[in-house]
Amino acid sequence: MSLAQALDAYFHALPTGELHLFRIDAIDRLGVPVTRASLRMDDGPNGVTHGNGYGNTEDEARVGALGGLAEDTFAELAMKRMPRVHGSYTTLVRARGPTAVADPLTLGLPAGSPYRPDMPLVWVEVKRLATGERVLVPEEFVAIHPAQLQCRSPLITPITHGQGAGLTRQQALSHGLLELLQRDGNGLQYRAMDQGVVLDLEDVELTSDVKALLERYQRAGVEVLAKLASTEFGLVNVYVVGRDLSVGDQPLLMVGCGEATDPDRDRALRKALLEFAGSRARLAFSHGPLSEVGRIAPKPYMDRILPRVDPDAEEPRAMRGMMEWARMSSAALREQTACILSKRRSVRFDELPRAPVVEDPSLRCEHVVRQLHAAGFDILVADMSPPGHPVHVVKALVPGLEVETMTYSRLGERNLKRLLDRSDPLVGLGEPPAGAQPVRLTSEAEERLGGPAWFNVKLAEARVGGLYPLYRQPTAHAVPAMLASRRFGGQ
Repeated sequence: MSLAQALDAYFHALPTGELHLFRIDAIDRLGVPVTRASLRMDDGPNGVTHGNGYGNTEDEARVGALGGLAEDTFAELAMKRMPRVHGSYTTLVRARGPTAVADPLTLGLPAGSPYRPDMPLVWVEVKRLATGERVLVPEEFVAIHPAQLQCRSPLITPITHGQGAGLTRQQALSHGLLELLQRDGNGLQYRAMDQGVVLDLEDVELTSDVKALLERYQRAGVEVLAKLASTEFGLVNVYVVGRDLSVGDQPLLMVGCGEATDPDRDRALRKALLEFAGSRARLAFSHGPLSEVGRIAPKPYMDRILPRVDPDAEEPRAMRGMMEWARMSSAALREQTACILSKRRSVRFDELPRAPVVEDPSLRCEHVVRQLHAAGFDILVADMSPPGHPVHVVKALVPGLEVETMTYSRLGERNLKRLLDRSDPLVGLGEPPAGAQPVRLTSEAEERLGGPAWFNVKLAEARVGGLYPLYRQPTAHAVPAMLASRRFGGQ
């Protein structure tokens, strides 16, 4: 399907409301098209949803923005209509069988979670990809923000990881699965945990798109660093950061990061390079001065979307962290985030996996699914697609893949073993020391690891420290709105 056809499909699938679609890359100097999409629904549960997109062309960026908008919009609508099932894991397994209920201990609970198998929970139905079997999952693992929940004490903070949109189900699913694999593969490899594995791009054959992007960034005075997180499952998991000494009055531009996971190294690097530009523009637009936002955003957006921001509804730690960054000088923020530019060893880019045949979304999806199933992972899918439209929206869950370890202390056997193998003082076996909490594991996982384990929550918080905004960020414009409020000296 062409980009024009994709744009048309997204436009027609979105519910009625006030749509704002405009470029935001003028806030930066790289010139890569970056687009913002915001929809104020006429009859929506949360009023406004957003999406951001980037690409080599404006149409590519617009499709990305509308795809992101579709993910959040249809997640809102789907969670509103999804039937709920109430009961404990023990009760539901007794009634439906063990394969029809996801064990919360396999979904990555926070260390120290009070979960018990007899704890009453609120569940929604998803489907097992391999068999089509209906499987119950606690609603907080499918929701994308707390306001969508009916339960009062969720096991986790809902997140968007695993969402995907596309013009086919396979395209949407591959998007969601690759995002999960991306976060699982890099969560303990970069940001505060950066391992400094740099990709050597010298004397390597690169695609024309990649070469053009690297030359563009070099002309703009941005030194790009491409780094490797993982090649697990035969996939290439990379991220791109940059050194920029000319950010002017927009220090947040220097902390942009592009991430990608793909079966093919060229596709992965292209996406990460483009997302690097998208991340820079999004950070400056979302958390920088409102005067700069007003310079590039249409007046109706400023008048009708921006006033709906509620800073008091944000995660306090994310707000505190980004407010500190927003008030930092370029020099101070550069020093704060220097670890993301670490270099410890290099890997030649042309030694990474290639799979150019998976350019087709359906083949790429089959490839990723095959790799996960071969490694023994189950794939659960919540279908959130709008009925009667060619647009598909899903949220994928893969029990055993792990995200948000350094932010919400969520980990299980997988990240525990990674940290144990590194002899990292964040984890250990036996009685938890001061500052640590027990990791919630199945009895089988405990047996494989050698006994009960712990995660040092206090040490993780200290290690992340002032880098928290690299992980979790408030809603767009919440920080400048708070800084402009009376409690911070505004009018």
